[in-house]
Amino acid sequence: MAEPLVRFASVRGRDVAWASAGSGPPLIAGGWWCRDLDQEWRMAAFRELVTLFGTGVTLIRYDRAGALSLDDELATLAAVVSQVGEPVSLFGASSGGCVSCAYAASHPDQVDRLVLYGTYAYGAEITSPAAQSSFVDIIGRHWGVGSRLLADLFLPDTTAEQRLEFVRYQRAAMDPADAAAALQAVYSFDVRPYLPRIQAPTLVLHRRGDRVIPLRLGRSIAETIPGAAFVALDGTNHMPWVGDSAAIVEHTFRFLNLAPPPSSDKGDLSAREIDVLRLVAAGLSDQEIAARLTLSAHTVHRHVANIRTKLGLPSRTAAAAHAVRSGLI
Repeated sequence: MAEPLVRFASVRGRDVAWASAGSGPPLIAGGWWCRDLDQEWRMAAFRELVTLFGTGVTLIRYDRAGALSLDDELATLAAVVSQVGEPVSLFGASSGGCVSCAYAASHPDQVDRLVLYGTYAYGAEITSPAAQSSFVDIIGRHWGVGSRLLADLFLPDTTAEQRLEFVRYQRAAMDPADAAAALQAVYSFDVRPYLPRIQAPTLVLHRRGDRVIPLRLGRSIAETIPGAAFVALDGTNHMPWVGDSAAIVEHTFRFLNLAPPPSSDKGDLSAREIDVLRLVAAGLSDQEIAARLTLSAHTVHRHVANIRTKLGLPSRTAAAAHAVRSGLI
């Protein structure tokens, strides 16, 4: 996909960048705690997710306005909505789901449908007060250590290379003080009073093994929003652009009454098997793949055998050709 088109919205005297990519009805993706349009686009897996969404919708993302209160976040979203046009659908992920819920409840005539992923209603329920204080303190005092800790929590079932990429993204997007303030804001959000007032049809998606936002918090939101549908997804990664991202897009498109996204023909491969298959297609040996993914050569050999079995392919060469045909590289 080409570089997204970037425009600017005025929010309380400050210009805030927002970007659009793809074609179709507008779907505004509320940002997670750490976001930067340019740095996001540098992550390969993130670009793949945007590209997949772009097959059915015009996906719109936006930067922060600076301040971190819920009121400031709502003002930013309102400024973007006013430029996009009404009505719009919202995709609220992680802490962005809080903002999307509050906006949908406050502006029922402007929100057509609401999709929530990996989110919560009351930040104090995410983890204990002691753990919250510890996380904020580590991030503010030791951003290098804190960014690695968050990468391990947010992306547990990914490669070392992908986690390192996310570490670099976080540190490029925010300095230590801003990161600590942003995480503190995540814990401070409380949108429980808004949930019963949401009128837009709502879909709540949540991965069962999410270590950042527990599944019970997503289920609680679905039980509180009138008529909301709830879908528990497989996986442990919090960020939607890793793991089975296609399932997130597929459920979203179905809910928005859109044609399903084009299949990448991944079969039932795990995220790790897909990573291995991509490197096989790139011509790497088992030993080279093992070094790249911090695995043993024996483990890589087993992954390759499982890939061939699942896809019904006779050889390593056939698996590489399949990866190319399926657009996995």
